[in-house]
Amino acid sequence: MKYDVSFTKAVASGNDFIIIDNKDGRYSGRDLDYSAMAVDLCRRNRSVGADGILVLEDTTDSDYRMRVINPDGSEVTMCGNGARCGALYAAVKGWGEDLVFETGAGILRASVKNGSVKINMGDPSDIRLDISLGVGKTMLNVASINTGVPHAVHVVEDLDNYPVREIGRKIREHQFFAPEGTNADFVQVTEEKVIRLRTYERGVEDETLACGTGAVASAVIMGILGYSGTPAEVLTKSGETLMVHYGLFDKKVTDVYLEGSADIVYEGRV
Repeated sequence: MKYDVSFTKAVASGNDFIIIDNKDGRYSGRDLDYSAMAVDLCRRNRSVGADGILVLEDTTDSDYRMRVINPDGSEVTMCGNGARCGALYAAVKGWGEDLVFETGAGILRASVKNGSVKINMGDPSDIRLDISLGVGKTMLNVASINTGVPHAVHVVEDLDNYPVREIGRKIREHQFFAPEGTNADFVQVTEEKVIRLRTYERGVEDETLACGTGAVASAVIMGILGYSGTPAEVLTKSGETLMVHYGLFDKKVTDVYLEGSADIVYEGRV
């Protein structure tokens, strides 16, 4: 479809996003249906292709507001790598290198230096350990946590050969997490205490090359369970490493930051 809208394509650790800059209100009078746009434009091989659309808007309380629309048209409160892409775009546009921005998960902060973006993720909530889920004929032990959006974390022995798409979809749709569902993270910790991560993302409805909120969820849960420390190195499917910084005091998690590279890929118009 023709929208007559300019966009910027950005990527962070394998997650790619279509950024629509409406900070000056240029599209506010157009009655654009961002959900329909996401369903159309995020299609791989048939359109621009992306893991979601980021709409940046003006707000009186911070430098900008970030909305996140998934490829299935649903709007979610937060996306870690999306937030890093949005912050990089803001820095490139001259809005600042130390930024304060609004999300559905609250007010967050970002620091952009030499292509690396570090964002404050806020404190995670709803942490639950030792959840037993019936998945088909198998009982899975998972932990759950909300890092801006909900995640279920499951430790596996052979991450490379694990059926992430199949089991991830079943966890995402499990009645335990109804009605909203959850993202599903599958992790394996190496001898060097590096957390290897594969994620099935709700809204994308498939495995993605990386997930920022999933990296934070996995790092925090692995820290609480004693598998790793802080800062944690999280190796994504894309091959890039994300750093997760946090404080852990008597299982209370504070001062959570996500750090990694991000890039502007190109600009276009649809």
